[in-house]
Formats: sequence, C-alpha cells, structure tokens
Amino acid sequence: MPVELLGEGSSARYWSDAFAPSDADRLLAALLAETQWRHEEITVAGRRVMQPRLSAWQGDAGAEYRYSGLTLSPVPWGTPVQEVRALAEDLAGERFDSVLLNLYRSGRDSMGWHADDEAVLGDEPAIASTSFGGRRRFVLRRRDEPATRVEVEPAHGSVIVMRGRTQHDWVHSVPKTARDVGPRVNLTFRRILR
Repeated sequence: MPVELLGEGSSARYWSDAFAPSDADRLLAALLAETQWRHEEITVAGRRVMQPRLSAWQGDAGAEYRYSGLTLSPVPWGTPVQEVRALAEDLAGERFDSVLLNLYRSGRDSMGWHADDEAVLGDEPAIASTSFGGRRRFVLRRRDEPATRVEVEPAHGSVIVMRGRTQHDWVHSVPKTARDVGPRVNLTFRRILR
C-alpha cells in the first residue's frame, strides 16, 4: 500500500517496495550499463554550469523537452526503462511518453530546488519518480511556506507518483550528502503535451 506524503490538493504517493529486491538489483545494473549517460551544461541564475549529475532523455518520437537552457530530443526507449515504465504507468494510472533519467554517482551529485512545471507538461501533470540504488534524501518544500517540508529517502526499487497541485504548490530537491552512498538512478516519467 502506498503512503501519501502531502495531501490538501497536492499528492505524492510513495510505494517503498514497488519492485521486488531481485528485480531492483537487475534493473539498476542494466540502467547503469545500457543508458547513454551525458554530462550536460545548464543555465542556473543566468550562469552556464555543468549539472552535478549525469542524465539521459528517452521517449516516443517528438517528445522534446526543455529546461534550464537545455533542449532534449529523446533517444528510443531502452529495454530496462520500458520495464520500469510499465509498472510506473500501472501505479500512476497514466500513460507516459518520456522519461528523464538522472545518475547520482555519489553523495556529491545533487538536484537543486525545482518543480516540474514546464508548460509542455500541462496544468497538473502526473510525474512518476522511480529510484534504484543508494538511498538519498528527497525533500519537498511548500512554495508559500518554505519552513513546511516533507522528507523521504526513497528505497531501492521504490516509486513516488506526484500529481494534482504538487508542481504548483511545492518544489523538490535531492541535496548533497557527506554520507558514503552508492550510485542512485532516478527515472521521472512524464507526458509531453504537443
């Protein structure tokens, strides 16, 4: 059974054990080996910087995505990604046409505060976030009350489905950590409105 992390018009439902441990191990190994990881330059506060992680964009033809000065054209779905997508779609009750993969190589890699609120995602997008590998803090913070935070360390093989007003009312991040953590692969599935 999932746990609701937010509520009040926003929703982030967390399945800690969406994938069996053996499947999660197999998928992590395949994602690390088979993904064409890239180290991209992005724009943050008007400056060009290298992303503090590796990434990849996969999806249906035409599922182009833009954020932080990047324009991503999808490469075809990889076999392990298609397997993860099938379960993410089942849990979310949605069809996804694209996915952003992020590889956090160590605790030094991170994701800053942001919302998945680009216009091409629609007014209240459903985003399915799957995690494999090392456990990292995933922090959600209300935009209008920054002291209001929700924090979880998504388990290996877990899924979080965000929907409703989540991308309007909250921002989220994966902060750096000094802990010795193994690599983490996170896949965020979405649907691009064309």
